[in-house]
Parts: sequence; structure tokens; C-alpha cells
Amino acid sequence: MFQLSDSWKATYPTAHAGVLVMRGVKNPPHHAGLKELKAALEAELRARYSNHYRAILLKHPILRAYDAYYRRFDKTYHVQLQLESILFKGKSIPNVAALVEAMFMAEVDNLLLTAGHDLGEIQLPLTLDVAKGTESYILLHGKPQTPKAGDMMIVDGKGIISSIIYGPDDRTQISARTKNVVFTVYAPDGVSEGAVTKHLQDIQRYVQVIAPDATVELMKVFGAE
Repeated sequence: MFQLSDSWKATYPTAHAGVLVMRGVKNPPHHAGLKELKAALEAELRARYSNHYRAILLKHPILRAYDAYYRRFDKTYHVQLQLESILFKGKSIPNVAALVEAMFMAEVDNLLLTAGHDLGEIQLPLTLDVAKGTESYILLHGKPQTPKAGDMMIVDGKGIISSIIYGPDDRTQISARTKNVVFTVYAPDGVSEGAVTKHLQDIQRYVQVIAPDATVELMKVFGAE
């Protein structure tokens, strides 16, 4: 179901990727139980970082790892910006369909970059690879995009489904019809295997609030070593 290219292993020998596949999920536009957990998480985040300002926040080891990666491409880690908006601007985790909201909650809690896809729209296997900068795929909302050369990306039998810098594709996005889902986590050098495992477990926990009977088909952290 998931494999690593030789190029990725050679380019990112100390990085990891996490994969969570769940079947029998639901994706309602709203979920009351998840809404309560989201409010509690936002309050906990503000308490956790109550003595932080931006310069201190950037010393967080996971944010430092992503910052080092994004700086190579002259970009800023967007999950960091989302966390800052919650802590410093009083904003909330976005109100979106439940499965995506569950992913966002775990993402802003653990700070690990995650993409969610409808498993039914994917042509397996998935391959973690390195972009050459000549490829192209369609982002959410229909914009064509060429990935940055050297960026991590995940491809299936039809093409790219996500890259770190530009995010997920349109073709495999989670929808109201999604019954089976795959979440993928990009973890550059400096993010531990244990951190990725906890993150996947948190996503599973949130998804099973929405769909208690959902089952895990695969939960695994991959690395070159």
C-alpha cells in the first residue's frame, strides 16, 4: 500500500512518513462531540503556550524541524501560522467537514504536517518520492501546480496526491461520500518516529468520535533506516 522511492531514501535518510488507513468512516458537515473536543483543545493550547511569544514558540523542536525544511524553499510552515492565529489572534480551528476537522485538530496539537485523502479515489500503491520540479498536479479548488524541485511528495498510480510545500490534490480529496480514508504525515529530519505514532493515534481517536465503528487497516511509520 505504501512504499519509499530510492530517491527519497537517499535524499531524506533521517526523515519519516506516517500512514493511517481507516475504513467505515463518516464525514458529516458538523459533529457535536467533535465540536466540544475542539473547544477544549483550543483552551488547552492557549494554556500550554500561555507564556510563549513568537520567538519562544519558534524554538519548539518540531517547529524548528519544519522551519528548517520550509526555509530551503523560501516558505513558512503553515501549521505554525495556524497555531499562532489561535494563540495570538483569538481565532479557532477552521469549521470544516468532520473528517478534515479531526485532522486539523491533531495537526495543530502535535504540529505535524498531515494530508487526508479518500481511499476510494486512490490508485494504489502510494509512493513517497522527491519532486524533480517538472511534474504537475491539480491542487484543491482546481489550480494546476508544479512542485518545488527537491520537495517531498506522495504519488499514486495516477499522479501526485500531495507535496509538502503545496499541499494535497483535488482528485483524491475527502468528500461527503468518503467511506474509507488515508491520512499521510510528512515528518522531516528532527521529528521522531514516536511523535508521528502519537499523532496517528490522535487522528484515529478523533475519527472514532465521528464514526465509532470505523476500523484501522494500517497505522505505520516509515523511514529509510
